[in-house]
Amino acid sequence: MTNHPLRAAFTAMALTLALPACAQTPAPAPDTTHPALWVAKDADTTIYLFGTVHVLKPGLPWFDEAVRAAFDRSGEVVLELVQPDTATMQGIVAAHAVTPPAAPTLSSTLTEPQRAAYAKAMAEVGVPLAAFEHVKPWFAALNLSLLPLMKAGFDPANGPESVITAAAKTANKPVSGLETADQQIGYFDALSPKAQVAFLTSTIDEMPKAQAEMATMVADWAKGDPKALAALMNDDLKASPEIADLLLYRRNLRWAEWLANRMKTPGTVFVAVGAGHLAGKGSVIDDLAAKGVRVMRVKY
Repeated sequence: MTNHPLRAAFTAMALTLALPACAQTPAPAPDTTHPALWVAKDADTTIYLFGTVHVLKPGLPWFDEAVRAAFDRSGEVVLELVQPDTATMQGIVAAHAVTPPAAPTLSSTLTEPQRAAYAKAMAEVGVPLAAFEHVKPWFAALNLSLLPLMKAGFDPANGPESVITAAAKTANKPVSGLETADQQIGYFDALSPKAQVAFLTSTIDEMPKAQAEMATMVADWAKGDPKALAALMNDDLKASPEIADLLLYRRNLRWAEWLANRMKTPGTVFVAVGAGHLAGKGSVIDDLAAKGVRVMRVKY
């Protein structure tokens, strides 16, 4: 069983890497688009929990009906992180991802079969091998996970985070983040060297299936099927306990703690995080239940 890198990448972060824009193909709208929405409430506090897929093709309707109504009722918006400006993001990535000139090159840390597969994968996405010789394996893995999707028309500009942020700005709603970009990048940098290389080689193995898996993920998300989404996004993380614990379960626990504390303050909050965090065993919803916070699915 492999550690599906696409799932790890989207479970872990709100696409913080600045990847190049690519040609977009409008996605046909499904007959029904009802991504899952949950709510936790008491006498004076309401928190909506909306699961997102961080990149989408244009033309998929989702910011309507119950999701839009929940957003409109909310006085504040909380995302995984508030995206910093490009220069700041580049500085954060450079601080974590770039290795010193005197350090061994990325290629030299791989076995001969791994190196050949890596060179082939880089050629397929049109990135010169030399461009990544002084970056860490996790950075190369993320790029190789995401670049094929970008070329297929998936783009963060169409993702819920971008749409919700723009809507919040128009409505003068405050937007805050559960984490910072430095934290999110730091999660990958904290992986052991062995786990980073495994992440990279697994990414390369999965590249031929990346577009098909992403299409399935979006379809499950669009029809509001968290069980199917959990099976696709999270189950194979069990093959790498280090990655699963660092990128998923520990973060779910921290977010659940934040949400449980936020329930003590009156108001209505719209919280949007990656859908993988709200699905399956060990999800934020499970962790909230363990803390005595009842979360209900919104029917629409």
